[in-house]
Amino acid sequence: MNTTRSGRPALTRPDGTPLRVLVVDDDPDLAEVLTGALRYEGWQVRAAADGASAIAAARDLQPDAVVLDVMLPDTDGFTVLRELHTVRPGVCVLFLTARDAVEDRIAGITAGGDDYVTKPFSLEEVVARVRGLLRRAGLARQLDEGPRLVVGDLAMDEEAREVTRAGELIELSPTEFELLRFLMRNPRRVLSKAQILDRVWSYDFGGRAHVVELYISYLRKKVDAGREPMIHTVRGAGYVLKPATR
Repeated sequence: MNTTRSGRPALTRPDGTPLRVLVVDDDPDLAEVLTGALRYEGWQVRAAADGASAIAAARDLQPDAVVLDVMLPDTDGFTVLRELHTVRPGVCVLFLTARDAVEDRIAGITAGGDDYVTKPFSLEEVVARVRGLLRRAGLARQLDEGPRLVVGDLAMDEEAREVTRAGELIELSPTEFELLRFLMRNPRRVLSKAQILDRVWSYDFGGRAHVVELYISYLRKKVDAGREPMIHTVRGAGYVLKPATR
C-alpha cells in the first residue's frame, strides 16, 4: 500500500497528480504549521493571509480544498467562500474559527462550507477532515485503489463512481459510495462501527456511532431492496458484506 510519511494511505487526484490545497489564515505561524502538515501528505499547498490574496491564489492554484479562517483582516471567510465558488465551483471548504457560536456554524454551512473546526484544534484533526472531504466529494483516490471492485453480483467502478447490482445502476450519495467501497474492499470481513467511522469519515465522531447505523440503513434500501441481502449485521461486532446465497 502506498502511504504518506505520516503512515496514512496516500491520496492523489483521480489522475494521479498531487491534490491542491489552499490555506487562508492571517496568523503566519498557524498558516506555516498548517501548510507543513498538509504538504506532509504529499499535496501541493499554498497559503494566503487575507481574502483578496486568497482569491488571487485560488485563480492560479485551482485548489481541490480550502482551509479557510472565518476572521480575516480585509473581509470574512463567508464572503471569500462565495467568491471562491465562482472561481472554483465544487471546491471543498473547511472553516477554521475561534468562535464556537451556533450562528457561526449555521452561517458557514449556509455559505456553502463543508465542515467546521473550532480553534484550538489538532493538526491531525484538520488533516483527517480535509482527507475525508476530498474523498466524499470524489476529488481524491488512494494510490492502491483499483478501478473496479466486484462482490457477487455487486460491482463498483471506482473511476466512473458507478455501482450496479445484477447490471442495474444504483444511485449513491458520496458518503454512501465511500461506505460501500469500504465494505466491498473487505468482503466477508466483519467491520466494527469504529473501523467504519475511522475509514469513511476519517475522524472521531465522539462516540456518535449511530451515523454508521443510519448510513448502513440507507445502503440496504438501495443495494438490498427487493433482492437477497448482502449487507449483514453481526450483533455486537459490526457489519459484513457477503455475496448473496442465491
